[in-house]
Amino acid sequence: MLVQEVMNRNVVSIDPGESVALAARLLSRHNVGSLPVCSPGGRLLGIVTDRDIVLRCVAPEENPSQIPVRSVMSRNPSFLLPDDDIRQAAQLMSLHQVRRLPVTDDGKLVGCSPWGIWPNAARRRWRSPGHCWIFPGM
Repeated sequence: MLVQEVMNRNVVSIDPGESVALAARLLSRHNVGSLPVCSPGGRLLGIVTDRDIVLRCVAPEENPSQIPVRSVMSRNPSFLLPDDDIRQAAQLMSLHQVRRLPVTDDGKLVGCSPWGIWPNAARRRWRSPGHCWIFPGM
């Protein structure tokens, strides 16, 4: 099964010049832990996470309304391609210890693959007590 078959095409992203305060509001409003940071043309530039905001803005007591997202975002993010196999995608997500990765096509954001959609798509089963997914054929 391919990433494009299970990815979420309705992805909220943010411009690098927008404020960290807006990024935090979007994270809260959409109940996500990360936002892709994209150029006005949709090119993926980075990712801003709730952790980035805390460590690079809140902890140093910066004003989130005055700090642009580009100052706190993580650059050169890992990403998936629409034609990637979901098992390879899951391995990449596990390697980077993330639950979501942006999906790009020719460098432009086209979707996001949240961890929550993998169980049905991959027909995996839950194993306890280690709480890890088992992938058939891996």
